[in-house]
Amino acid sequence: MTLQFYKFDGAGNDFVVVDNRSGQYQLSTDEIARLCHRRFGIGADGLMTLDSTDAEGVGFAMHYYNSDGRLGSMCGNGGRCIAAFAHVLGLGRELRFEAFDGLHDATIQLWDTDRRLGIVNLGMRPVAADSVRRCLDGWFLDTGSPHYVQRVDDLEHFDVVGEGRRIRHLADHFPEGTNVDFIEDLPDGRLMVRTYERGVEDETWACGTGVTAAAIVSGNRSLVTRGGDFRVSFNPTGSAYNNIRLIGPVSLNYTGTWTFSAQ
Repeated sequence: MTLQFYKFDGAGNDFVVVDNRSGQYQLSTDEIARLCHRRFGIGADGLMTLDSTDAEGVGFAMHYYNSDGRLGSMCGNGGRCIAAFAHVLGLGRELRFEAFDGLHDATIQLWDTDRRLGIVNLGMRPVAADSVRRCLDGWFLDTGSPHYVQRVDDLEHFDVVGEGRRIRHLADHFPEGTNVDFIEDLPDGRLMVRTYERGVEDETWACGTGVTAAAIVSGNRSLVTRGGDFRVSFNPTGSAYNNIRLIGPVSLNYTGTWTFSAQ
């Protein structure tokens, strides 16, 4: 089997993306893990398929798989990348699609066809205020994926992988595991965010649902990651954080084909 793929990144959070509207690709867990492997495959934090849907008023369905090959929960940067992919495929600038956590809308604010990069504004699901709770030395909430957020000092030199891996596996607090975000206020007023992602089992250069979680618990709407800058807007009410928008950069890095060897 030969696979036509596109390689996107959202602020350094990179993905293999496949147009599967015809349903021709039925990839196994092992095949997806192989594609995402950074030494033996294409290399990515995850793989996404853009699938067809019969839902009225919805352009497509997004299926996201972690780099271990397992079906994942919502991925904010993945959602922004697959929206850009849909735009490249000719599906428009205003998009609506299905994901793990429900329906999302996205707007292509900017797309430079020659440089193959732009800015994507993604609508995230509302977060109930009473679901944001204190936990350990930080906060726990679900922004489409579960996140534990903790303030630390000297984040630039902090052991994100070691401490993130430890917290991610605290079964008494997180029976299904969690993503772990460490945050620190910067002198210029922005918030620095670094994330250890479950499923990837490593630090990623950015995490969209993590940036969203960090913005909600901190109240800071201007955030920076190792891969790029984000804006997160939202409307806090007494019962929920509504109208959440995740805004940041997207790039189409290259396209190619991958042929699976016979087993």
